[in-house]
Amino acid sequence: MTPAQTAERRECEPLADIRVLDIASFMAAPMTAMWLGDFGADVVKVEHPAGDMMRSWGSRKDGVPLFWKVVGRNKRSVTLDLHTQEGQEVLRRLAMKADVLVENFRPGTMARWGLAYEDLAPLNPRLVMLSISAFGQTGPYSARAGFGTLAEAMSGYAHVTGQPGGPPTLPSFGLADAITGLCGAYAIMVALHERDSRSGRGQSIDLGIYEPMLTVLGHHAIDFDQLGIVAGRLGSRLPFASPRNAFQTKEGSWVAMSCSTQSVFERACAAIGRRELVSDPRYVDNQARTRNADTLDATFAAWIGEHTEAEVLQTLNDAGAAAAPILDIKQVFDNPHFRERENMVSVADEDLGTVRMQNVVPKLSRTPGAVRYAGPRLGEHSCEVYREWLDMTDDELAHLRAAGVV
Repeated sequence: MTPAQTAERRECEPLADIRVLDIASFMAAPMTAMWLGDFGADVVKVEHPAGDMMRSWGSRKDGVPLFWKVVGRNKRSVTLDLHTQEGQEVLRRLAMKADVLVENFRPGTMARWGLAYEDLAPLNPRLVMLSISAFGQTGPYSARAGFGTLAEAMSGYAHVTGQPGGPPTLPSFGLADAITGLCGAYAIMVALHERDSRSGRGQSIDLGIYEPMLTVLGHHAIDFDQLGIVAGRLGSRLPFASPRNAFQTKEGSWVAMSCSTQSVFERACAAIGRRELVSDPRYVDNQARTRNADTLDATFAAWIGEHTEAEVLQTLNDAGAAAAPILDIKQVFDNPHFRERENMVSVADEDLGTVRMQNVVPKLSRTPGAVRYAGPRLGEHSCEVYREWLDMTDDELAHLRAAGVV
């Protein structure tokens, strides 16, 4: 896609009139900006002249950081050293033109630089500013450093993840960061809606990475509050539905199945030729089934272990039961359903030729988002953005470059 085509495509997207300053680093807050850019927001990624740490994190190909191509997609990169007074002044000027500013510095840092919301709001009363930090802007832990790992640990997630009797288990990807990024994008859209439909004024948003994790843990909090239940590790089981587990097939592959409703359980029993299980007192409802999950899982495990994956999936799905293969990422790319829904998209890239990555979600019928380009090179759009947003002259740009500010 040519630059002209990219600009034309963005102008047709629902957030094309929103300007976003992404001055954050690493994952959670930059992913918030990525979600907004996917639907056409003009996202300017403000990086230190040495580059966002995401450029040096994760796998590389021919020296090119791969995850950066995803998190940096649909953004324009400029460089700016916010540790300098001149850099801070440039950011103030940018903030005067922005709708949204996303940051994730340690609480107090922006205030020391004179860039806190209270400093910027008088310059741009319509500004929405999202501050993501490990533990939020207030509270006894607010000054602590932290990553999503700590959120996964302290939210209760790791405590309930893993095999019974085994150690707590952390995810092998940035789960808390990704959820926080999505929550941040949602919060920004709420604030923009309120601004544009009611008050005309922006506001600040305080989001700790651990907080969305608390919410997505669902029933655990109210179960403890009302029943005193402190959940433990159940492996792949659920505490309120059975059978729900991962089962190994005849050839050694794995499938997942879930019988979260009575009707699905009944259909699964019929599919494996065990209709009598439905009337067995041990399995008459979900509560009874979860109390007797060991014997019920053993029944389904035995049947699944005697059949190939293809037989298992066809038998259960044809019967209206819920079963699916457990896929690795290669199988995800090869999956016909995912291909037809275009869940992976090929994107032209100057560094790597073509890259494939996760496509935009969700799918809007009239104004769908798009991956217009992958993460840009460091400072690729500095001159373009500073001229466009701030009317900077060549002399001003030359001075800032000579001073190491950009």
